[in-house]
Amino acid sequence: MRMRLKKYLDERMAAVADYIIVGYSDDLDARNSAPTAPLDWRRVFGNDNPVRLELGCGKGQWVCRMAAAYPDVNFVAVENVTNVIVAACEKAKALGLKNVRFANCGVEYLPRNVLPHSVDAIYLNFSSPYPKNQYENRRLTNARYLDLYRGWLKKGGDIRQKTDNRPFFEYSLVSMSRNGLRFKRISCDLHRTPDIPNLTSEYEDRFAPLGPIYYVEAEFAEN
Repeated sequence: MRMRLKKYLDERMAAVADYIIVGYSDDLDARNSAPTAPLDWRRVFGNDNPVRLELGCGKGQWVCRMAAAYPDVNFVAVENVTNVIVAACEKAKALGLKNVRFANCGVEYLPRNVLPHSVDAIYLNFSSPYPKNQYENRRLTNARYLDLYRGWLKKGGDIRQKTDNRPFFEYSLVSMSRNGLRFKRISCDLHRTPDIPNLTSEYEDRFAPLGPIYYVEAEFAEN
């Protein structure tokens, strides 16, 4: 079932256009048929601060909290659903955040935009645990995506995943291990692990009371 377009979506997207660096309009289109040039982070943000990606930002609570808490870090939040990302952009604009931008596209389109070894960290916050048997290749910790992350991360950069789905978490650990990642930190109950800093998303606020949040921080061994 397709999501219904939100009322006045075009007008709302136009009002936050300064926050969108990749999208589905002709001049920002990330898809392979579009002549999109790689992004120069210095031109995007006006500084040389480190850049971190959040893949699947939802309505943007987490990335806006992070941008406010870490003003010397630049964040790029990715969300393929326009109906959803518009709320995230509006949140960032209302807060006056200068160090966050948004990409309205699927992760698989980003290689046209993200330069090799230009990102310090990649966050996977409660990404969809697609059924393993039918849609394993859509999971953001599947080997095909891990290969993309390997190319984007700088030396010493890492992947940080949070999920409330234990089978998906276990799958992710196996996939990471098989694809050349080594684990820096693992928690099977993030909210009871005080030495790991944690800001929450809308989803996390809603579902954390129902069970543990699983967390892993990993880097590629060659780094």
